[in-house]
Amino acid sequence: MRRRNRLLRCCPERSLEIELNTRSRRNLGPVDWDACLKTLTDGMRTLQLRAAPSVREALIEYLKHLESWNGSYNLTAVRQPPDMVVRHLLDSLAVARFLDGAGVADIGTGPGLPGIPLALLRPAKRFTLVESNGKKAAFLRHVVRTLKLPNVAVEQARCEAFKPDQRFNTVICRALGTAAEVVRLAGHLCAPRGRIVLMKGRSPEAELTELPPGFMVVESVPVLVPGLDAERHVAVLTPGLL
Repeated sequence: MRRRNRLLRCCPERSLEIELNTRSRRNLGPVDWDACLKTLTDGMRTLQLRAAPSVREALIEYLKHLESWNGSYNLTAVRQPPDMVVRHLLDSLAVARFLDGAGVADIGTGPGLPGIPLALLRPAKRFTLVESNGKKAAFLRHVVRTLKLPNVAVEQARCEAFKPDQRFNTVICRALGTAAEVVRLAGHLCAPRGRIVLMKGRSPEAELTELPPGFMVVESVPVLVPGLDAERHVAVLTPGLL
């Protein structure tokens, strides 16, 4: 008990990590991680995404950490790992082709979606994960440290208050708000020749007509997510003439 109290005082984040992993292990049922890996591999093949076996294994390892922490801190509403493979990993990887340039900001990333899967798939790009929630940011730092991701930085901040030294080639977000809201909150993070990539469910055509001045639509297209029985779309915005 004394040792635990000392740990709480000197390193609260590490203490939280130990407590979360201990609690969640008590509640875990058996998970067929081999089946999860096969679903991921088959889905990436459908998406025509090439990755070494070590990358696919790291993606599953990330999912194991997400499931473990989720038992205590509700990082995602998706509870079952087979569903997480489709609705988190493949949903994130399906937008890889829309990334442009070396610097990527994932705003309102939550537990690291789509940023962590994309960073594992595209190690040459630099990812900044922006998340204001302290528990989610602690989880992100744990993942970056545990999976040894040198191309990922975690910024605990509200995206509208985040003022980086250098703006990003790609700003991406998943279910953060309408297109107009995203531009107002995060438009300042986009480089002059950069892009904002919006991950959407149903077609966002109606909301794209309400963009504030300064941004224009490059494309809005449906996206296939293997194994997902739901609509997915991506809209790409870029700074335009004021």
